[in-house]
Amino acid sequence: MATPATRRTGNRSSHRIEQNSIGIFPLKTRRFLAWTAEITIVVVSGLIPFGIGTYINTKSDMNRVPLNPLVTIARREVARPLALPVSLGVTNVAWGTNVLWTLSLIAPLVVSGWQLYLLAKTGSTTPKRWFAVKVVKQDGDIPGFQAVFVRECIGKWCLPVSVAYLLWRNSLLFPNLGVFTILVSVMILGESSGFPWRKQRQRALHDNIAGTYTIDAHQSFTPGLLDDDTTTKSQLLEEDEEAAIESIVITPEPRKKISLWRRMRQNPSLTLFLVSLISISAVLTTLILTQVYIQAQKNRRAHLNVNARQLDILREKLNPESNTSLRERQQAILALGSLNDEQATKYLVNLLVEENEPILLNNIKRSLELIGPKAIPHLLRQNRSLVKELDSGNGNNLSNQESPKVSLHDNQQAINRILAVYNGQTNGIDLNRVNLGQSGSGQTSFFNLVLDRADLWGINFKYANLSQASFRGSRFRGPGEDRRWNTFDDWIANFSEAELTKADLSNANLSRVLMNRTDLSRANLQGANLSSARLVEANLSSARLPGADLRRAVLENASLTGADLGDAKLNDADLFSARLGRVIATGANFSFANLTKTDWQGADLSSTDFQGANLSNANLSATRLTGARLRNVNLQNANLRNANLQNVDLRGANVAGADFQGAILYPQRQNPSDDFVQTPVTGSESAVVKGVDFSQVKNSLSSRQLAYICTQGGLHPRCP
Repeated sequence: MATPATRRTGNRSSHRIEQNSIGIFPLKTRRFLAWTAEITIVVVSGLIPFGIGTYINTKSDMNRVPLNPLVTIARREVARPLALPVSLGVTNVAWGTNVLWTLSLIAPLVVSGWQLYLLAKTGSTTPKRWFAVKVVKQDGDIPGFQAVFVRECIGKWCLPVSVAYLLWRNSLLFPNLGVFTILVSVMILGESSGFPWRKQRQRALHDNIAGTYTIDAHQSFTPGLLDDDTTTKSQLLEEDEEAAIESIVITPEPRKKISLWRRMRQNPSLTLFLVSLISISAVLTTLILTQVYIQAQKNRRAHLNVNARQLDILREKLNPESNTSLRERQQAILALGSLNDEQATKYLVNLLVEENEPILLNNIKRSLELIGPKAIPHLLRQNRSLVKELDSGNGNNLSNQESPKVSLHDNQQAINRILAVYNGQTNGIDLNRVNLGQSGSGQTSFFNLVLDRADLWGINFKYANLSQASFRGSRFRGPGEDRRWNTFDDWIANFSEAELTKADLSNANLSRVLMNRTDLSRANLQGANLSSARLVEANLSSARLPGADLRRAVLENASLTGADLGDAKLNDADLFSARLGRVIATGANFSFANLTKTDWQGADLSSTDFQGANLSNANLSATRLTGARLRNVNLQNANLRNANLQNVDLRGANVAGADFQGAILYPQRQNPSDDFVQTPVTGSESAVVKGVDFSQVKNSLSSRQLAYICTQGGLHPRCP
C-alpha cells in the first residue's frame, strides 16, 4: 500500500509545481496569451505555404499554369468588401505556387476547425491547455458545438469586426486599410476585456452571449466570481449571505403567461373584428395596387401608341417618294432623335446606311448623338454587319455611294461622336468586335478615331479594331460607384485581343487595364501609365514606351522586340519568357522584376537598373550592358556570350551556370596579349566583380577574363 501512496504524492507534487508555474500570471493575462497563440497558429499555417509559393513563383523558370479558380474566387471575395484593387484577368503562376497558394487557403480553415472542435469537446484548445485556461457552461460542463459557434464565430469575431467595418466603411478614412486594422483591433480587445463601462466587465462579451465562462483549469468553478482578481474573501462571504437570505424569503408565485390562441378563444368578438379588419385592408391594398399597375400599363401603351403614330408620320416625311423639302426632312430626322424610342433609334441607324445626302447624313449623326449611348448597341450591330459584308467582297462592285465602305465610315463617325460627347458616362458600353480602325486608303473611306483626353473607362473593346486610333491623354480607368480610386469597383476598360497597331496612347491612363494578347505593335505609349496592367502575350513589337510606367505590370510571354523602353519604369513587373530582342532600354528600371527566360539578344541596356531582378535562364547574348546595375541579380544559367559588361556592377549577383564566353568585362587593348600573368587594364569603365563567385560558371573563362576576375576580388578556384 506504500507504493501507490508514494506515486499519488509524486503526481500531486508535479501537478502543484505546474500549477504554480502557470499561476504566476493572472487569468486575464493567460487568456490573452492563449488567444494570441491561437491567432498566431492560424495565421502562420496560411502564411508559410503562401510565402513559399510566392518565392517559387519569382524564382521558378518552369512553364506557368492558370491560377486555381478557388484562389481566384477567394481573392475577389476578400477584395470586394475591403475595396482592394484586384485585376480581373487570369493569372498564370508556377505549378508549385498553385498548389501552395491553394493550401494557404485550406490550412487555416482546417486548423481553425480543429481548434473549435477541441474547444467544443474538451473546453480547451491546444494553446488554452498550455496556459491552463478552460471554457465551461454555467453548470460546469463542456460548452458543446452550439455554444462554441455562438461564442467564437458570432461573439468574438462577427460582432466586433462588423461594427468596426461599418464605422470604417462610412467614414472619411475609407478605404485606408490601416485605419480598419486599428478599429478591428480596438473592437476585439474591448470585446474580450468586457468593455470597461459594463458592470460585469470581468466577463468577456462573447462569454455573456454564449452563456459560457472562461475559468482557470486548476481551480473550482464559481459562476459570477470569475476573472475578477480583486475579489476578496469578505466579498464572497457577503454574497453567500445575501444568497442564503434570498433563498428563505417567501416570494409570490409569478403569474402564468396566457398564450395568444387562448386570448383569441376567450374574446371571439374581438378576434372576428380584427380578422375582418385585416382582410378588408388586404383586399383594399390589392385593389389599389392593381389599379395603379393597370393605369401604368395604359399610360405606357398610350405613350407607345403616340410614339408609333409620330414615328409613322416622320417615316412618311422621310420616304424617298414623298415630296417633302430638304428642310422638312432635316426637321423630321431631328424629331426622331428626340422621341426617346427604341424603334426610332433603330430606324435612324438603318437610315444612316440608306441615306446619300451629306446634309441629311450629318443630321442623322446629330440625332444619334442626342440619343447617346442607347444608340451604341444598334450601331454596333450595323458595324459588324458592314464589316462582314466588306470581308465577303459583296460591296466591291457597287457604286461609290452604295459602297459598304462609305456606310462603315459614317457608322464609325457616329460612334466616335457619341463616345466623345458622353465621355465619363461610358462604363458598361459594349463595343467588342467593333471596327473603328482605318477602313481604307481612299479619301472617301478614310477614318481615324480621335478620342484625345477623354474619359473612356469601363468600355469593352475586346477583339475591337482600333488601329491608328488617337487616345492621347485619355483615361481608361475610373473611380467606380464609390467615387474612390484604387478600389475593387473601379471602372476598367478591356482591350483584350484588340488591334491597336500604330495607335497613339501617349500619356494615357491604362493602369490595371486588361490588354491580354492585344496587338500594340508600333503604337505610341510614351509616358503612358500602365502600372499593374495585364499584357499577357501582348504584341508590343517596335512600340514606343519611353518614360512609360509599367510597374507591377504583367507581361508574361509578351513580345517587345525592337521596342523603345528608354527611362521606362518596370519595377516588380512580371516579364516571364518575354521577347525583348533589340530593345532600347537605356536608363530603364527593372529592379526586382521577374525576367526569367527572357530573350534580350542584341538589346541596348546601357545604364539600366536590374537590382534584385531575376534573370535566370535569360538570353543576354550580344547585349550592351555598359553601366548597368546588376547588384544582387539572379543570373543562374543566363547566356551572357559576347555581352558588353563594362562598368557593370555585379556585386552580390548569382552567376552559377552563367555563360560568359566572349563577354567584355573591361576595355580591350589594341594589341591584347593572351599572357595570363599580364595584368589587364582596369579603371572606371571596368566591371565591378568584387566578391562574386565565378566558380560554377558555364564553360571555362578565358585567361584574360580569369586574370581580371582574380585581380578585382572575384572568386574562382584558379585564382592564386
